[in-house]
Amino acid sequence: MPINHVVKPGDCISSISCSYGFFPDTIWNDPANAELKQERDDPNVLAAGDVVVIPDRTAKEESCPTGDRHWFRKRGIPAKFRLQVFDGEEPLADQPYTVVIDGVGLPPGRTDATGLLEVSIPPRAMRGVVFVGEGDDEHEIEFDLGQLPPVTDPIGVQARLNNLGFFCGEENAELNPQTQAALLAFQQRFGLEETGEPDETTCNKLLEIHDKINEFPQADDSDGDAASGDAGAGGDA
Repeated sequence: MPINHVVKPGDCISSISCSYGFFPDTIWNDPANAELKQERDDPNVLAAGDVVVIPDRTAKEESCPTGDRHWFRKRGIPAKFRLQVFDGEEPLADQPYTVVIDGVGLPPGRTDATGLLEVSIPPRAMRGVVFVGEGDDEHEIEFDLGQLPPVTDPIGVQARLNNLGFFCGEENAELNPQTQAALLAFQQRFGLEETGEPDETTCNKLLEIHDKINEFPQADDSDGDAASGDAGAGGDA
């Protein structure tokens, strides 16, 4: 019978499906998860306490000649990690990078013209670090995988602001003065009503800029100034 899996911090559909021996799409597209799929939209961004229904397994039969030895290999689907890296508002284009996932280095590569890198990682990976650039211009970015809450969660708002260079300090779900200042800077930068609040329009813009790959963070109003760090990053895992 189906199993109700209660999401824990660090869970995403890729890690959950790997644990139960399913392909991610099999679980995410199961009719029993239709309501969750509509609410969360992105299978990589779940909230602790969400319930994912694990369907029953279905048997697959293969016809084989008797009397012979046969080998069957389970197909695996690695998760995709994508990161778009900026220095201020300029993408770090055509730069060498290395990625270390849970202490294991992956083959090096170069970012594309938009500062984007994409690598395959184990579905149950937890932590990583990316090194982009060379020498004194090298940027080091540490990250936790599967830890980004939905934008409806205050911590999800703070995490996205920090990643985009609108620094609001510790991600603690408090609408403190630093977070309000970051929200105001973000709203000013993208031509939104300056409320200092994570209203629906602001959250939708955060999703648009942070969770989707852009050539660079386009502003609706070029007169606004954005807070920025040495390397802001937007992408998904």
